[in-house]
Amino acid sequence: MAVKAAEGSLTGITPNGDTLRVREVWQDNLEEELGLIRDVVDQYPFCAMDTEFPGVVARPVGNFKNSGEYHYQTLRQAALRIINVNMLKLIQLGLTFTDEKGNLPRVNNELCVWQFNFREFRLSEDMYAQDSIELLKQSGIDFAQHESRGIDVHSFGELLVVSGVVLNEEVRWITFHSGYDFGYLLRVLTCSPLPASEAEFFELLKIFFPTVYDIKYLMKFCDNLHGGLNKLAETLDVARIGPQHQAGSDSLLTSATFLKLATDFFSGVKGMDSHRGVLYGLGTDGNNELLNALKD
Repeated sequence: MAVKAAEGSLTGITPNGDTLRVREVWQDNLEEELGLIRDVVDQYPFCAMDTEFPGVVARPVGNFKNSGEYHYQTLRQAALRIINVNMLKLIQLGLTFTDEKGNLPRVNNELCVWQFNFREFRLSEDMYAQDSIELLKQSGIDFAQHESRGIDVHSFGELLVVSGVVLNEEVRWITFHSGYDFGYLLRVLTCSPLPASEAEFFELLKIFFPTVYDIKYLMKFCDNLHGGLNKLAETLDVARIGPQHQAGSDSLLTSATFLKLATDFFSGVKGMDSHRGVLYGLGTDGNNELLNALKD
């Protein structure tokens, strides 16, 4: 698989001394890189995913201090997630593939993860949350380059459908608090706005992503674990490689943290199987949170 990485692809050194490359994917090398992914997905079927998007622009208004107000906020949050995803545009997608032991694929004898850069978002035209965009700029995202070289999301969606990565029960998707992440990917894959109902959302999720693990949900079954991905990684002594708030390195951290969590708290990935298919704060988990709140 001697395919040259795109100019600007970041490299780092793993704790074992191996070179690791975040392979940057643009419109001009999209088909080549997805071809590489088709070659590795069967051997490395654990796919950790992270997205970068323009933040959250629609939020609930007011204070919610009792169970009735909490009920309303919960309903609003589900609606607002749909509104935000349908209004905003995907900026970046990171994918990290491993086997069950955490081994990464190699291209040109380098360990690798993939970072897809999209063109649709325009700073001059589109809505965004200012704090989110500033974080992305500080992390090194070049919005002008995204506009000039970025991937057309419709091309990406068409190629992803036939890549073997989605619509495949053998691929295990690993995420962290991923309602928004899957929302954006489903929009890309279906070329349609998100459905109005949560039930329809989960029907689509099950079709395109049959096997899903959400680390934030899994943390509920572990003593003394809390916080976001970075906090969890620090607690589990998982080192980050690459910059925060870039989807490639964030997907790599998601992958390594998941496998450490599986080892330390679930006696391996099979111990997590009863918790798969649930997204934190949505569906089954969201209903449980609501019931618990109404009891208070």
